[in-house]
Amino acid sequence: MTTTPDDLREQVRRRYAESARSVTESAASCGSGSCCAGESADFGESLYSADQRAELPDAAALASLGCGNPTAVADLDEGETVLDLGSGAGADVLISARRVGPAGRAIGLDMTDEMLALAHQNAAQAGATNVEFVKGHIEAIPLPDNSVDVVISNCVINLSADKPQVVREAARVLKRGGRFTVSDVIADPDMDAATRADMEQWTGCVAGALTEREFTDALIAGGLVDIEIRPTHRVHTHAASAIVRARKP
Repeated sequence: MTTTPDDLREQVRRRYAESARSVTESAASCGSGSCCAGESADFGESLYSADQRAELPDAAALASLGCGNPTAVADLDEGETVLDLGSGAGADVLISARRVGPAGRAIGLDMTDEMLALAHQNAAQAGATNVEFVKGHIEAIPLPDNSVDVVISNCVINLSADKPQVVREAARVLKRGGRFTVSDVIADPDMDAATRADMEQWTGCVAGALTEREFTDALIAGGLVDIEIRPTHRVHTHAASAIVRARKP
């Protein structure tokens, strides 16, 4: 299959727009709230603790599409600024906003109008005043250099057609000493060609994933250090979810 970056982005946008519409219409999106790999406990709201789900509006939890829980390991501090790449309906932004407190700030970046509308609705329902949602692409983050303390993301970087550029952009907006803590799908080195070529799997978080070596190389090329990639659970015959951590010197 020959697919341009624009084609891929449009496929991803359509799928996540449909997920947002399903949740807005009070339907169970993709059966379980997750569009990553069908009906699976390895994705979506089930990866958050009961306490975290209780913090969120129902629509924010239901629309969670991730493969992990980056807020559980991001070690957020009061007063920090957090950026969530591909923030969707805002679940991780709202959790982060509580962690950083009134003196902090949580920013969500997403390209899908339907998800942004749902995120604004969820933030209003949660009474969150220290959040902001921005429209844009994770390959060209519309924020200044050295402006955030922590970059998080939940099963989104693998959807990009230019993952090294995403890492470079994350490094650019991080302050010195800032932290990169994301959940993402990591492909096994022997992932078969058919899986990699399948668009449905790509927009479902599997086929577009980097291997651990490829992700490490992208982080190093982006200027990040103290790299740690820790698999958490299998999400596919050929891939696992992992926590990926690094730091800007």
